[in-house]
Amino acid sequence: MHGLTALELARIQFGFTVSFHILFPAITIGLACFLAFLEARWLYTQDTIYRTLYQFWIKIFALNFGMGVVSGLVMAYEFGTNWSGFSQFAGGITGPLLTYEVLTAFFLEAGFLGVMLFGWNRVGPGLHFFATVMVALGTMISSTWILASNSWMHTPAGYVIVAGKVVPTDWLEVIFNPSFPYRLAHMVIAALLSTALFVAASSAWQLLHERAVPAARKMLSMALWMVLIAAPIQAMVGDAHGLNTLEHQPAKIAAMEGHWDTAARDDKSGFPLIVFGIPDMAREETRYAVEIPRLGSLILTHSLDGQIRGLKDFPRGDRPNATVLFFTFRVMVGLGVAMILFGLLGWVLRRNGALYRSRAFLRLAVLMGPAGLIALLAGWMTTEIGRQPWVVYGLLRTHDAVSAHAAGPVALSLALFVVIYFVCFGVGIRYMLKLASAGPVPDAHPHDQPSYGPGSVVPAAIAAACAPHAMARHGRRES
Repeated sequence: MHGLTALELARIQFGFTVSFHILFPAITIGLACFLAFLEARWLYTQDTIYRTLYQFWIKIFALNFGMGVVSGLVMAYEFGTNWSGFSQFAGGITGPLLTYEVLTAFFLEAGFLGVMLFGWNRVGPGLHFFATVMVALGTMISSTWILASNSWMHTPAGYVIVAGKVVPTDWLEVIFNPSFPYRLAHMVIAALLSTALFVAASSAWQLLHERAVPAARKMLSMALWMVLIAAPIQAMVGDAHGLNTLEHQPAKIAAMEGHWDTAARDDKSGFPLIVFGIPDMAREETRYAVEIPRLGSLILTHSLDGQIRGLKDFPRGDRPNATVLFFTFRVMVGLGVAMILFGLLGWVLRRNGALYRSRAFLRLAVLMGPAGLIALLAGWMTTEIGRQPWVVYGLLRTHDAVSAHAAGPVALSLALFVVIYFVCFGVGIRYMLKLASAGPVPDAHPHDQPSYGPGSVVPAAIAAACAPHAMARHGRRES
């Protein structure tokens, strides 16, 4: 960390903590919806395989939920300790939005989570299903408020600046700012895809090791249907999000594409898609570029001769880091294409009756398990690093948002976070993977209460969910 400024260290610290945290809400959103679907199917068909799968995945959900709560707490304090300038400037917007999340989503989740986890023989099946649906709804509402706040930081609307602080004038414009619908849809679908690939990897692992075969086949089938449907939809939502970003944050698009020069008005040749290259910020060029003519115009403008502004059109101080964005964007897109092909391959094998027999495909499913979360992280980095050098785009620069700290204390806290996060969450993630690979236990006694004995992850998750200031558990912002 030698030579880094307090600003750079504070950015690294927030990026590190939120990168860990964002994985847990994504799986929480997807698993909550999956559990609601499983219970609905069990109530409708009375097939105990769905109840078996519910009892299997609810343990993983509870562990993941607890880690999400704990990892989210840290960022609430970072806003005050490391980013006091941002809190002072934009607290009139972000503070109420986080409060709305607590008053709606958190209370909803906290109120029904106990019934969902422990209520099989304590409430009727209808009420238990209602509790599961309310928890799933709570995760969606939480995402809505958090992404409204994050989107406002990218495309601020509905405000005035009074005495150097943002004051809201129209809450509907604040919430439904220009980028909000695209970000919300993109994030929710990413969460569903990440969970589907996680479920598919778990079931494929069990099939490869011949564990809980009927249940593993069922959840592999459901996961692959989700991938087949959601992956192409995500590509279309991503295209719409890209057009929105081109309108409101053109420098980000230019950096993502490694595009430096803007063509003359009479140039009808369009611009190429750079498949590979190394953007050089100092030389203002993309070195070793491998290009496909006109394809960049077609993708970004839906026209063969369309143009976008190159990075040279923007002052050096207003340019995001093209080197980083170029590669994070391609990781996200490349994995998205892989998900589409994976879903199609599963569909072909299903039609040919070879879905559960192809060991090569099952191994591929295990390898694809983390692909959704890696793509999610790459997409988040593209979005948030692309906003630089602004915290609130066009209004507040990052260097004006950071607290007045020396580099030493920030470096020390960052080092402690790295050690603690890798130890604590590393153990939690390892245990979650162990649960996912073990496979469900057949439901021999369908009327018995699920057992959560000593060392169970469920009581720990409940305790974490009741921790103070849990409003911050889903914070997803890069400062």
